[in-house]
Order: sequence, then structure tokens, then C-alpha cells
Amino acid sequence: IAWSSRRRSGSSFRSAAAPASDTLTAPMNDGPILGLLLGDVLRLKRSHPCGGSEWLVDRLGADIGLRCRTCARHVLLERRALESRFVGFTSRGDAALSAAVAPPPSPPAEPVR
Repeated sequence: IAWSSRRRSGSSFRSAAAPASDTLTAPMNDGPILGLLLGDVLRLKRSHPCGGSEWLVDRLGADIGLRCRTCARHVLLERRALESRFVGFTSRGDAALSAAVAPPPSPPAEPVR
């Protein structure tokens, strides 16, 4: 008996084609990007299981590094997830510190002649 003859007609392993999920096609936020600085202390919608509700920003990039101010647990959140959970700033960090650890700007490209 061939494999195809054992299969029931009309059924398949994939009942319907699922729409492709891609980070490039995901809807973007309509609002401005949340301006974070190293050293910012944030409050999020939900508290940490330890009971703490304040988080220190210690890493910036596509993923934001947060450290719980109560138990010192470190977590990484995607920027989009952080923006949706963000309630407000408890205190702001230092702009000079964030600028010091940022990558240097690339030199302007020379025009093609």
C-alpha cells in the first residue's frame, strides 16, 4: 500500500496556509520611539515576581537590558515589548553616559565622480 493511499481524502497535515509572520512585515508603532538613556529608572505595567516595580536601564539597542531595583535580576526585552509595557519614568539617566558608550558616527561617504 502506497503512503498516499493510506491518507484520508480531503485531510492534510496543514489544514490551511497560515499567513507568513515576519519581522519586516509586522506593523510599526505609530508614535515616536521611546527615548531611553542608560541609567533611566522605569515603571512598567506589571511588577516583577519579587514585588519590585522599578527597573534600571543598563543596555540599549534592539533589545533593552533592564535590572530589577529590588532583587537585581537582569532581563532583556525587545524594544517593542518595552514600549507597550512602559508606564513612566521614575528618574532619568545621564545623556552624557549614553553618548559615551554609543558607537562613533560613521564618516560621510565621498561623492562618486
